[in-house]
Amino acid sequence: MKNSLFVLLALSTTLSLFAQQQSSKSKSSDKLYEKGQIERNIVLQNAKGVNSESYEFSPAFYQNGIVYVSFHKNGPIDPNTGKPFFELFYAEMDNQHLPQSGRSFSISINSQVHEGPVSFSRDNNLMYFTRNNLEGGIAKSNSKGQVTMKIYEARRGQLDWENIRALPFNNDDYTCFHPSLSADGNRLFFSSDMPGGYGGYDLYYVEKKADGWSKPINLGQAINSAGSEVFPFLHESGTLFYSSNGRGGQGGLDVFMVDINDSDWGEPTNLETPINSALDDLGFILTPDAQRGYFASDRPGGSGGDDIYMFEADGPIIGPGQAAAFSATIVAFDAATNERLPDAGVRLLQQSEDGFIEGDDLYEVALLPSENGELRMKLVRKDASNLGKPSLYTDLNGSANSTIRQGKKYFVLVNKDGYTDGEVQFVAEGKAQTIRVPLRALNCIPLDGMVTDQHSSRMLPNALVRVVNRSTNEEKLVRSNSNGSFEYCLPPGGDFSVSAEKTGYLGASTTISTKNLRSSQDLSVSLQLQPDPNVEETVEMPSIVEEKPIREGSVILLENIYYDFNQYIIRRGAGKELDALAQLMKQYPSMEVELTAHTDSRGNDQYNLELSLKRAESAKRYLIQKGIRGSRILAMGQGETQIRNRCQDEVECSDDEHQYNRRTEVKVVRIDGPVKVEYGEGNPKGGK
Repeated sequence: MKNSLFVLLALSTTLSLFAQQQSSKSKSSDKLYEKGQIERNIVLQNAKGVNSESYEFSPAFYQNGIVYVSFHKNGPIDPNTGKPFFELFYAEMDNQHLPQSGRSFSISINSQVHEGPVSFSRDNNLMYFTRNNLEGGIAKSNSKGQVTMKIYEARRGQLDWENIRALPFNNDDYTCFHPSLSADGNRLFFSSDMPGGYGGYDLYYVEKKADGWSKPINLGQAINSAGSEVFPFLHESGTLFYSSNGRGGQGGLDVFMVDINDSDWGEPTNLETPINSALDDLGFILTPDAQRGYFASDRPGGSGGDDIYMFEADGPIIGPGQAAAFSATIVAFDAATNERLPDAGVRLLQQSEDGFIEGDDLYEVALLPSENGELRMKLVRKDASNLGKPSLYTDLNGSANSTIRQGKKYFVLVNKDGYTDGEVQFVAEGKAQTIRVPLRALNCIPLDGMVTDQHSSRMLPNALVRVVNRSTNEEKLVRSNSNGSFEYCLPPGGDFSVSAEKTGYLGASTTISTKNLRSSQDLSVSLQLQPDPNVEETVEMPSIVEEKPIREGSVILLENIYYDFNQYIIRRGAGKELDALAQLMKQYPSMEVELTAHTDSRGNDQYNLELSLKRAESAKRYLIQKGIRGSRILAMGQGETQIRNRCQDEVECSDDEHQYNRRTEVKVVRIDGPVKVEYGEGNPKGGK
């Protein structure tokens, strides 16, 4: 690219306004950075799945992938450059966190002019992006005959991004571009060549106010130079990353970082090799844990033009003092007496935006019967007793100390013998916090039970257990889980009968008393069921179903997979049922499925058929990213051919009624060997 392209587009900074110096440093794509100010080993990898011979740059995290800038070979041509206009594309990640082949991001955003770097709000409902100055859909020149770049805002709508508007601090006479929104949504950073700066392009920010945005504030000479500072990215820790060609370094545009949490920002740090090269390195982004990121570079060895690269470090690349971490004191206390409770187990867990707790082995698969005879799949949070040993315990003063990060959502789970589990959710406020967790003393006697086959000693899941208070005749019903066990809390001072029943078996019962017992004491019962000699063993018998509760031909309904607009991008955090399916398929590697997507009746038949197939294929890709072989999944689309309610074409229906028809069905076409899954009813604890 020629230097003039940087000025004409004010978008792709592949060449700067200044002459670039070459160096003889290594261009090895897998070189480890071992020394310097960032004392981490970093492995760099070209994201070949998304790169092409043209330009791919400015990645931004979105849903389960990235949105980036590139152009279609056959797209409309910019007469100033002789090249197609830049547009926004979306690419999903594979299970190695590498973006794959991209597709056009949005019909309403991509236009007949340049669209560039984008930034999203934390909930992905608001976006800021760069675009040529437009008026009435036509590029508008200023008094000098130049078409500047402006920053626009758009909101998520029902069909696509809508309410697109230019922000008030833009100006026809200069460029504002490369927006980066802070995690709390209160500050927007960007680059501009507005008058009064220190060089070609400077970094600025504006603050959110009740009536709009403040006037732009220059970040000052500590960050800006006589060259150009572009492509800012504000990490949620408060560390600002950006590219500059005015502060020396490896050559061309280099990536720098600086902590802007305090009033004294200090000196920016050059990220050095392998992030920076002798050519241009730009559009840097970083995951919340600060150990993986992406950026673009036109260094040798790429596919052509700017390529997107991924890097992974063996620890956070943000140094000590730069991560916004604060202390948290967890206090466990008796809800009735306010007495602090020592030796209580404490689990401080981080929550994602959808409310699910992040981490492995916190959920188990639950299959719930639906009204149509299908199975519904959910992830159910395990009880504290099934989560292993807690990482923290309260001290003699009933408190435990840990660390939290600003803006993060947390879930605190506290358990202690003789008490019900205590749960509290909170958001880290950017300061030290004390979190009080009340626990209520058990006013009952814990009962642990087991239901087994009398002949084979096999555990019997999904058996109906009746607990009857023999004094009041009050009856409570529970179900045995996949291990044949059940739990219940019996009131003190009573006599009870406990019985179990299951189709294909004769019932069994026993009696138990809680008289003269304390809540700290546990009771246990074992109920052995004898097969009913009058029932012929068939595939309908639960004794057979227990061996294989999911038979070939079973249909599992996934209703809570949400796609972006009228497209097939699975929203981040909206694939939890696919997570459950992946967990089940990993547990039983012989399981093969047909994955069929259905739409509602809105839109024409052919469009809905194509959309449903794309959604099924997107769900398949999601499972592949979770480690499931693609050969085990057949993706199919049925469009609107199988509407489940009255909402056919031209029938007025509510959004909820239409939502009932938008679902993904999983049909088990092959499964070998015994299968056990968790059965459940209603809304399991912690489920969504």
